[in-house]
Amino acid sequence: MTAMYQHQTVLLDEAVEALVVDPAGNYIDGTFGRGGHSRQILSRLTSDGHLLGIDKDPDAIAVAEQIASEDPRFQVGHGSFAELAEFAQQWRSPPTVAGVLLDLGVSSPQLDNPERGFSFLQEGPLDMRMNPTIGMSAADWIASAEEKEIADVLWTYGEERFSRRMAKAIVTTRQQFSITTTTELAKVIAEANPAWEKHKHPATRAFQAIRIHINNELGDLEAALDAALEVLKPGGRLVVISFHSLEDRIVKRFIKKHVKGDELPPGLPVTADQLNQRLKAVGKARKPSDQEVDGNVRSRSSIMRVAEKLK
Repeated sequence: MTAMYQHQTVLLDEAVEALVVDPAGNYIDGTFGRGGHSRQILSRLTSDGHLLGIDKDPDAIAVAEQIASEDPRFQVGHGSFAELAEFAQQWRSPPTVAGVLLDLGVSSPQLDNPERGFSFLQEGPLDMRMNPTIGMSAADWIASAEEKEIADVLWTYGEERFSRRMAKAIVTTRQQFSITTTTELAKVIAEANPAWEKHKHPATRAFQAIRIHINNELGDLEAALDAALEVLKPGGRLVVISFHSLEDRIVKRFIKKHVKGDELPPGLPVTADQLNQRLKAVGKARKPSDQEVDGNVRSRSSIMRVAEKLK
């Protein structure tokens, strides 16, 4: 891996410190990336501890398999963390998991490599798939989706207020020529954006939205949170690092829901143990230090939430 495509792990020490409550336990890193968190977790485990690393990206899996070949405590699962329960069952039966870590979003190597098609700053094929071997690419979706669907995706996942203008521009342009590269799409979107934000590329929100849609990121996150709650043992930790408000909103609501317990009619005489409270929040939401942001500007929007399973 060249230096250009290396990854700086966000909230590394903080996440692992919150996660590893039992050095002899079984842990799952649901987003292996380039292994920053996984290596740190392994450094905290005894010879009896084990770690499963999961990732969609074949490039990430290649790095993970190298670690697995050197450390028998580490195993690899190639796929989405939405399949976390299935991976856990195959790995440990029954799965008794002491901690699950989810570091969301896109990794620096994915952004920095123009061949992956995530970045509007460098020309590359318009792909955006976390696993480029399966599913529909961004170019295929842009070429076939109806104008309303494109607008809805840009609004829902990018909170892009000019989503309709951008969708119309995309449909108009594709009638003239196929949009197959990142820079072609970025140009179309930028020209359709009448109010550029200071210090922000006019295609930022739209590219985020298309990436989230192509990879079903929010749907996978909801499935992964449910799966994590099922595989965690009592006292096990769930640690999630989000990078934008849509992700963090899902995580925050999930934790709040299971901290509160079952929704019951007001005034119903029940005791606390009848509410089926399954989680307790651990500390407050945490953001990176100023020092970390200075060293890695991509960490500035990250936020970490931690919860512990009760039963």
